[in-house]
Amino acid sequence: MHTQTTTPVVIDRREGPYGEVVLRRHGALLQIIANGCFLMDTSDGRSERLLIDAAYDALDRPSKPGLLIGGLGVGFSLAHAAADPRWGRIAVVEREQAIIDWHREGPLAELSGAALADPRTEILHTDLVAYVSGSDAPSHAPETYDALCLDIDNGPDWTVTDGNNSLYSPAGLAACQARLNPGGVLAVWSAKPSSAFDDALRNAGFQAVRTEEIPVARGVPDVVHLGVRAA
Repeated sequence: MHTQTTTPVVIDRREGPYGEVVLRRHGALLQIIANGCFLMDTSDGRSERLLIDAAYDALDRPSKPGLLIGGLGVGFSLAHAAADPRWGRIAVVEREQAIIDWHREGPLAELSGAALADPRTEILHTDLVAYVSGSDAPSHAPETYDALCLDIDNGPDWTVTDGNNSLYSPAGLAACQARLNPGGVLAVWSAKPSSAFDDALRNAGFQAVRTEEIPVARGVPDVVHLGVRAA
């Protein structure tokens, strides 16, 4: 018996301010590729859902906590958050207009359509690093949230673009902390564990720092790094 393999088919390809971003279909899966680097696909979503749930579970249960999701991706995190009535405002920062378009009027709408229609949801078309630091709108007082769930890279040690490195630096983590309400939670997705990043979170003043693992079929587990701002 011969196993038939499929060849990925490019659905859309865009050149943006941060380089090339591609949406392609590989069999039943939709995949996002940025500058030739595979970001994510629609195969699973367990780790993206854990990102949201782990952040909520680490909260001291404020009523209708506000959530900031960094990175729209294929929409798993947004869809999971919007399906949970316990969350209040859900803001999603996405810098790639192409990805926003694929969700609003493209193939990814089947995953995120209901979430985008939810009145709690807001899409912010801006760069997460600039948004967290407040440099994208310096004249406005920065908004704060009860949870920041960040999934814009393959991890703190494996960024998609060089500029993202600053998000995981002491200054970047201080900016994240400033965006959190007291007792708020920072959750960062990574394709592999990073003890150095756990140390960076502790050095930045985050409390209850821990890592939750998500087993994968092959290789090291995906993880969510968690830290809590002091109340």
